[in-house]
Amino acid sequence: MREIYADVIIDISHEKLDKTFQYRVPNALAGEIDVGMCVQVPFGKGNTIRKGYVIGLGEECNFDPEKTKAIHALAEGDAGVEANQIKLARILQKKYACTMIQALKTVLPAKKTVKKLQHRTIVRTMSKEEIISLLGQADRKKQVAKVRLLTELMEQERIPYAWVTGKLNVSGATISSLEKCGAIQIQTTTEHRNPVKLQEDRDNRKTLSSQQQQIVDTILADFHQGFTKPYLIHGITGSGKTEVYMEVIREVVAAGKQVIVLIPEIALTYQTLLRFYRRFGDRVSVMNSTLSPGEKYDQCERAKQGEIDVIIGPRSALFTPFPNLGLIVIDEEHEGSYKSESTPKYHARDVAMELAKLHGAGVIMGSATPSLEAYYRAKSGEYLLFTLTERLSGGHLPTVHTVDLRQELREGNRSIFSRKLQDLLSDRLSKGEQSILFLNRRGYAGFISCRACGHVMKCPHCDVSLSEHRNGLLICHYCNYSEPKPKLCPECGSKYISGFRAGTQQIEDKLKEMFPGVRCLRMDGDTTKTKESYENILSAFANEEADVLIGTQMIVKGHDFPKVTLVGVLAADLSLSANDYRAGERTFQLLTQAVGRAGRSKLPGEAVIQTYQPEHYAVRHAKEQDCEGFYEEEILYREMLDYPPAAHMLAVQIFAINAQDGALLADTLAKVARDNRMRVIGPATATISKINDIFRYVFYVKSSDYDKLIETKDKIEEKRKMMQRTGEQVQFDFDPMVTM
Repeated sequence: MREIYADVIIDISHEKLDKTFQYRVPNALAGEIDVGMCVQVPFGKGNTIRKGYVIGLGEECNFDPEKTKAIHALAEGDAGVEANQIKLARILQKKYACTMIQALKTVLPAKKTVKKLQHRTIVRTMSKEEIISLLGQADRKKQVAKVRLLTELMEQERIPYAWVTGKLNVSGATISSLEKCGAIQIQTTTEHRNPVKLQEDRDNRKTLSSQQQQIVDTILADFHQGFTKPYLIHGITGSGKTEVYMEVIREVVAAGKQVIVLIPEIALTYQTLLRFYRRFGDRVSVMNSTLSPGEKYDQCERAKQGEIDVIIGPRSALFTPFPNLGLIVIDEEHEGSYKSESTPKYHARDVAMELAKLHGAGVIMGSATPSLEAYYRAKSGEYLLFTLTERLSGGHLPTVHTVDLRQELREGNRSIFSRKLQDLLSDRLSKGEQSILFLNRRGYAGFISCRACGHVMKCPHCDVSLSEHRNGLLICHYCNYSEPKPKLCPECGSKYISGFRAGTQQIEDKLKEMFPGVRCLRMDGDTTKTKESYENILSAFANEEADVLIGTQMIVKGHDFPKVTLVGVLAADLSLSANDYRAGERTFQLLTQAVGRAGRSKLPGEAVIQTYQPEHYAVRHAKEQDCEGFYEEEILYREMLDYPPAAHMLAVQIFAINAQDGALLADTLAKVARDNRMRVIGPATATISKINDIFRYVFYVKSSDYDKLIETKDKIEEKRKMMQRTGEQVQFDFDPMVTM
C-alpha cells in the first residue's frame, strides 16, 4: 500500500501559524481521513498532541519520509462541523483568489478564545450557630469586612459573589479565608452570553394566502424528499415573503434542523429578530458586528450545542457552525452588502449555495427586486421561481408620481422639494400620518449633470458616467478616457451644469424651515454609529415620535411602518448616473424598494420620485413596479457588453506606493490577460486614485467561462511573483458589485 500524506493546519485559532505541516497517514486511518477532518497530531519538539485540520491529501512527501510524523488519531466531538467549515474555506480559496488562512479566518470568525461568562455564588457550609461563633471572633479582632459578610450569612445561605465584593465591599482575600476554614464554599456556573433581550408576547401563526400556501407546500414537499434546487421568491413589497419563510422554517426546525436567516443590513436586525422571536421564542439569536467578541463566541458555542434553532444576521452569520443545518434564507437577496469588499471577496448568495450542498440543505431567496444574477438563473431553470403578486394587508401598491425636476426649474422652483412633494407632505402632517424622505446618494462619485435638461456627462466608450476630479477633468474609471469639465451643457447650453451637493442635515433644515414644528428623525452614517442607534431610531419612528424619517438607503430596506403613507425620493439620478454598469439595476431596486414603504397597511400610500430623467427605463419600470419589464431591457445591455450575469468579470486591483510603478505594473498584468486571449478593459486609475498616499489602478477581464478567469488570475499571480516587486499589492475581485 502506498503512503498517504496529509497537509495539516495546526490550531488555526492561533493566527501566527499561517502555514501547513505535512503528516503521514497511518494505515489504520487510511480509509477514514478526508479533507476537512479534524485530527490529533504530534507537534513541536516535545510532540505535544495538538488539534489540526486536514486541508489536503496526496502521495507525494515534501520532506524526508523517515522524519515525517504520523497523525495520532481522529479528533472526536465537533469533527463534522469543522469538516464542513474547512471544506467551505477550501472553496473560498479556489473561487475567490485568497489564501487558505484568509478563508479560514472568514469561515471561523468566532474561534478566538474569550473568557467565559461565569456566575459565582458564596454558599454557607456551617450551621447558623457556628457562623455566630465566627462572627464573635471577627468582631473581637475588629475584622470589619469579615463581620459584614458573616452577618449576611447568618440570614442567607447563598449570596452572589459579585454582590459581596461590590455592595458589601468585601475583598477576595477575606472570602478566601472563610473558605479555607470551611465556613463557605464558592460555586461557579458557566453561562453563554445571549445578546437577545426581548420580552415580547408570542405571536400566533398567520393564515396564509393561497399564493403563499402554494409556495410553502412546494418547498416543504421538496424538503421531505431532499432539496434539489434553490428557490427564488419574487414578491411585491408587502406581499408577505417573511411569513412564507417562517412557515417553512417552522417545519424545518420541527424536523430537528437549524436555519440561517441572512438580512442585508444591521439596521434590519431588530425588526426581523422581533418577528422571529415572537414566533420561535428564545431559540432565536443574532450574529453581527455589533456583538462583543464574547457574545459572538457564545453564539457559536450555543449553535454547536444545539441551543439555537435560528440565527439572524448579515453575511457573516452564514458561517455560524450549525451541526445540522437544514435551510438558508437570504432576504432581500439583491442587496450589494451581501458581497464582501475585503479579501476573500465572496458573495453570500454563492457561498450559501456551496454551504447548502455540504449539508444537504435548502436555499430560499426573496426580494421585491431580485438581482439580475438571481433572475437570470431562475429564467434558465437553475433556480425555481415563485411570485407573490398581492399585498398581505389587502392594500394596493402606492400611487407613484414622477416629477421632472427640469420642469420644476423652468417654472422657478429651485427648492430641494418639488411642489407635488410639498403639497403631499403638508397633507400628511395635517392628517397625523407619517412620511419618509429618501436621499438617494448610493453610488455618488462626483458625476456631472445639467439641472436644466438632465444631460449627464458620460464616457463614449463604456456607457458609464464620467467622474469629476479636482484638476478640472472628467474621467472614466473603466478605460481612463478623459475630457475637460464643460462650463455650459453640451446638450442645451445651460449654465446649470454641476455636481449634486446635499445631505440629510440640509434636508432636515429645509423641512423645518418649510414646516415649523415638524418632528424629524435622521438615519444615516452619522446618526447610527452606536450599538443601539438603529433600534432607537426605528423604535422611535414606529412609536410615532416623529412625523418624518429622513435618511439614506438604509431606511428603505425591509422596514414596515403602518402609519407611513408617503415616500419622497430626492435626487433619484444620483445612483442612476454612478460610473458603474449596475447603475440602472441599483436605481430600479432602490426606487422600487423606497416607494414600497408607503401604504403597507389599510391606509392608501403615495410616492414621489424626483428625477431629471423620468424617461429612463429604470425610472419608468420602478414607477410601475414592473420587475419583469426592467429585466427584459437591462439584460439586453448586459448581453451586448458581456457584463454579469451574461458573462463573468474579474477586477484586478493594483495598489502602489509610486504612481509610475503602479501604472507600469497594471499595464504589464493587463498584457498577461490579453496574451491569454481574454477581453480586457483598461487599465485605468481607480475612482479614488489615491488613498493614504497609496495609488490605485484597476483593469477588468471578461469571460463567459468562470474557470477561464481563474486560469487568467493564476497566470497574473505567476507573473507578479516572477517580477519580485514589493512596492505594489494586487487584489482580485470576481464579479465585483462595486467598481473601484
